[in-house]
Amino acid sequence: MERVSYAVGDIVRMKKPHPCGSKEWEILRTGMDFRIKCQGCGHMVMLPRAKFERAVREIVQKATPQN
Repeated sequence: MERVSYAVGDIVRMKKPHPCGSKEWEILRTGMDFRIKCQGCGHMVMLPRAKFERAVREIVQKATPQN
């Protein structure tokens, strides 16, 4: 199984929806922990990498490269 790389600014779809109804989250921080922001209501959450990787369904939009 290959390891997927995540970058700050990526939009990911999670398996379960947030209470506001949105399943899409923006990655704000990567590392041992991930900080993600709900695209529906703006709520921010910190998750350990293992829990984040289990909960992600797919990458909806890759971050645009910074020049």
